[in-house]
Amino acid sequence: MQGIRTINRALSSALTLVGLVGAFVLMSVAPARAGENTFVEVTPNSAQAGSRVSIKASCDNDNNNRQSSVHSDAFGHVTLRPDNGFLTAQASIPRDKQAGDYAVDLRCQNGQTATTTLTVLNMASPSKGPATGGGGTAGGRGTGLLLVLGGVALVATAIALGMAGGRRRTGAGS
Repeated sequence: MQGIRTINRALSSALTLVGLVGAFVLMSVAPARAGENTFVEVTPNSAQAGSRVSIKASCDNDNNNRQSSVHSDAFGHVTLRPDNGFLTAQASIPRDKQAGDYAVDLRCQNGQTATTTLTVLNMASPSKGPATGGGGTAGGRGTGLLLVLGGVALVATAIALGMAGGRRRTGAGS
């Protein structure tokens, strides 16, 4: 009986200590400050030169009803407009833009800023399919025709030999 009381006291003390530590942690957390909701994102964040990207940003929740701007060496200056609680726009990357990582800088009217990175790819697109070898009909116009004629001749020869062999057997048995 004495052992159960000791365990209950120890458990009660431990729970009290956990509660005090939890209260201290909750009281020491600083309140959210203005500007923590400021961000900019580019979709897709890796894009081929010559393509369009979408930009979504926030200049802190209270300032998303005003236009702001984004600048990047990848596409220049773009004006962001309010759209369902965010700031949005689209930008075109020039076809001749060099491949690399480019900063995308958001400048809000309230002085807040945010930055993200856009990776521009400049891969050459193939002009025709891969060269995978000859194949039966890949060589030119005559090759396919020769194969068809050869197949017809082979079948005709097999039929003729089959008929000739069948006649000999019936003639030999009479």
